[in-house]
Amino acid sequence: ESLSPKSPEILKYNPVHKKLPILLHNGKPVVESLVIVEYIDETWTSGSSILPADPLGKSNARFWAKFIDDKLMPAIMNIRRYQGEEQVKAIDEVVELFKLLENELKGKKFFGGDTIGLVDITANFIALWLGIHQEIMGIQVVSKEKLPIFCKWIDEYLNSSIIKQSLPSRDELSAVLLSYHKSL
Repeated sequence: ESLSPKSPEILKYNPVHKKLPILLHNGKPVVESLVIVEYIDETWTSGSSILPADPLGKSNARFWAKFIDDKLMPAIMNIRRYQGEEQVKAIDEVVELFKLLENELKGKKFFGGDTIGLVDITANFIALWLGIHQEIMGIQVVSKEKLPIFCKWIDEYLNSSIIKQSLPSRDELSAVLLSYHKSL
């Protein structure tokens, strides 16, 4: 999908935000990543749910997924805007946000417990994309020394059989991200 200029389909199916992702189901658009993931979970119920059954567990999962989307991801994206001391401050801020998230992992394999859930899926970009961004930019945000529990989660997540069969290869993703960074 072309993002510049935005295609007529993006403008038609997401006239409010005018951006991806957009899921078309039976000709009807569903927009925004978290909304799409929950829609899929509620629409195709043959497997296990990505949300806990209890209301408190659901609300906690939704809170942390929103935290990742609204706080952590923008803070990570801000790092590339800075150089020198300002970049170091931005990285420190991101590490502090990661520590809050890391506390949610203590004693668990995944945010959803023993199985991948909504928070794990939302944090997918961190597990797969962040390492490549760090290499391209020549910076270190996440390391085993700073965030050992989170790094263990990354390994567990990326080595999960369901994730391995669903994600693009690191080489494919690296090529896309390198092209993106060159265009900035």
